Formats: sequence, structure tokens, C-alpha cells
Amino acid sequence: MNACAKDTGVTRKLIRGVSFLLVTLASGIIVGSAAAADSSQQLATVVQGTAKLMPEEFRSSTKKVVVLPGAAPATDAVTGSYEKETLGLLDGMDEGRGYGTINKDIGGIPINFPIRVLTVPGAILGGLIGASTRELQDFRDALTDKLVEAADTTLSNDALADDVFWRLHAMPNVKAKVFARTTPIPQDTDALLYISFSDSTIDVQKNEAILTMSASAILRRISDGVSLYENQVHYQDRDTLSNWTENDSSAGKNFVAYARHYLGREIAAEIYERVQVQSELQPQKSKTVSLVKKNTWQGVSKTRSPTLVWKQDLAGDDSQTGWAKSISTAEIAYELEIYDSHQIVYAAKEIQESQFTLDIELEACQTYRWSVRPSFRIGQDVRYGEWMRSNPDPANGNVGNAAAEAAAYIADFASLEIKCGRR
Repeated sequence: MNACAKDTGVTRKLIRGVSFLLVTLASGIIVGSAAAADSSQQLATVVQGTAKLMPEEFRSSTKKVVVLPGAAPATDAVTGSYEKETLGLLDGMDEGRGYGTINKDIGGIPINFPIRVLTVPGAILGGLIGASTRELQDFRDALTDKLVEAADTTLSNDALADDVFWRLHAMPNVKAKVFARTTPIPQDTDALLYISFSDSTIDVQKNEAILTMSASAILRRISDGVSLYENQVHYQDRDTLSNWTENDSSAGKNFVAYARHYLGREIAAEIYERVQVQSELQPQKSKTVSLVKKNTWQGVSKTRSPTLVWKQDLAGDDSQTGWAKSISTAEIAYELEIYDSHQIVYAAKEIQESQFTLDIELEACQTYRWSVRPSFRIGQDVRYGEWMRSNPDPANGNVGNAAAEAAAYIADFASLEIKCGRR
């Protein structure tokens, strides 16, 4: 990750070659057509309705947090004693690790998944017989390869906890730490935040596969063991079996990359970052970006360093609550992020206007996705609104419909096509 040397009061980061680590996706198989359909519907409902923000009174009283990978122990195990060993940075990779093989014959097709078992439970649900033999064979082979590849990377509860830690570390007035297993907890710590992958499913319905990754977070106050925040967050995408596996399973790689990217961000946002503000964000045309008439969320530029413009409309005071009633657009700053199909490639913070000219050159003949989110000063704290999306409801970038076209997290961001042969 390389930071741009130029600094004009706006924190800019050029992120090149960021490699998101892969995740193991499954450790079990459950089969059944009718049951699979019911499970699929239930899961879709759960995935779309899990947003939960920690109350502001807990945010203001809980400033010193230790992030620990792994599931939280029983409530009565949190006593505030600092001499006991705590779950830490080593448990995710070291506990229960080893190669296993799951064998299952479905419709005459042997399904063998040699996977390394980490701490991520999972299941493959589905009407596998509904898929054609060839498509299922290709999907199975490609999936097996990616599972083994994923198992050989270092992604675990540790990596997810690290993602959450860095998000919290960037928050003003939040003193976050992430500890190893044997590190004593400082006596002035307010709460422990347990982070773990909780579930993963691959739901095959006829010629489509729906992939879902879930993670859980529990913030537990040390003084009395009370859980201040507890939630499961989910990331889901879907596409045809053939689309998942084409181009060396590019869509599958993107799924595991963006799943971890989303889950870590969403946990941090729900606990400390996000506030509910009634507003609408939309991309606008600029001197260097024109909008497609049939879809104003699609932009086209002939320059590789375009000026991006957006507009935020705050709802009337009657629909706002609390401090949000007195928000002035002049007091709002913005964060900007730009993604290619695989990863984030550019980021800028503390943008004081509703426009920004890139100080790098994007690649020609490429289509990018970009978004902004507002930041608000609440006393000495900073809070953030939602990212600009064409379809912000009912999900928040965690439910996709065409993974090969665009990952769920960026699918409803504004698109930006950089024309070929232009500067």
C-alpha cells in the first residue's frame, strides 16, 4: 500500500496491489432440495435484516477496547481478572487445524472436498441434482481448488480481528488494542471485543450458487460482564455455476476477498462508526465526467484523473433525530473510495467539498466503482453516514445478484468508465 506523497490537507492513499486473503468456505455438506429452498429463503431474510448499531451511551463510556480473535466465553467467565490467559492472536490458526476430506456422492457425481479445518463451521446446502453434470463437475473442481488454496493462506479469526482493530484504531478517542493469547489485559480496559467467523454456506439452486459468509462480534464490558453489543453480520453473493468458475474462478476469488473486507468494516461501523442520518447521496456530472442518460449512476470520462462530484440532500428536520436536526452541509466532510473489480485502488479522507479531483491516473479502458460517505463531528467524536449507493435498502452492500459482473459490496456504487487511449 503506497501513500501519495502530495498532501494538501486531504489524506490521500493510493492502494495498489492490495491482496485480500482467501477464506475457507465450507466444512460440511447437507443435501436436500425442499429443505434447501426453505433454508435459502430463511438465510436471505436473515442476511438482509441484521444491521444493528451500538447505542451512543455505550460508545461514549467505552473507549479502551481490546480486540480478541475467537468466540466469546460464557458470560460468567468474564470476571475482570487480568492474570488469566485470554484468547488472542494465535488461537484462530492453531486450534483444530488439520486436513480433512469430506466425501459425498450426489447424483452419481463424487463430491470430494479436501479442506483444512480452521475455526469456520459451514455447510453446503442445495439441490445439487438440479444442476447439469458438467456444470456441477466444473464448479466442484474449481471450488475444491480454491478451498485448498484458501486453507494455505493465513486468513482466520485473527485476520478478521486485525481488520476490525485497524478500523477502530483510526477512530478519534477510541483506544483499541489487539492482543496475543498470553498477553495480560491492561487493568484500565473498558471492554473486550470478541471477533470470529461464525458460519459459511454454499447454497446450490439448480444452475445457481449462493455463497454466504457470516461473522459474529460481542463487546463485553469487563467490570460486570454485560454485553454492550452482540450481532452477526453476513455477506452474500450469487451467480450461475459457470460464472463462478470462469476466468480461473475470478468471481469466487472476489467473493472471499470482499466478504472479509465487508465483514470487518461492518462490525467496526456498527460498534463505533455509523450513525443514522436521513439523507440522499447521488453522483453528479462534472467537467470531466459525463453521466449516461438512461442510468445516471454510470459515468464516463476521457481523462484518467477525473473530477468526481456528488450531491447530498439532507432530509427535513422533522425526520431527523437528536443532534442530526442541526446538521449543516458546510460542516460535513467526506471519504472517497474507488475500486476495480478485485479491490480498493484509491482512497481519500477529510474532503471538505462535494467534489474531488484525483491526483493519480486510473488505468484506461477500465471500469471502476466509486462511492463517498459523509463524516460528522459530534463533540470530540467523529461519526459516519452510509456509503453512497444506488440501492441502499434493504441491505447495505452485503447482498449481490451477479457476482461475475460486480461483487456485492461494490455492485450499487457509482460506476466510472475510463475511455481507452485518453489522458
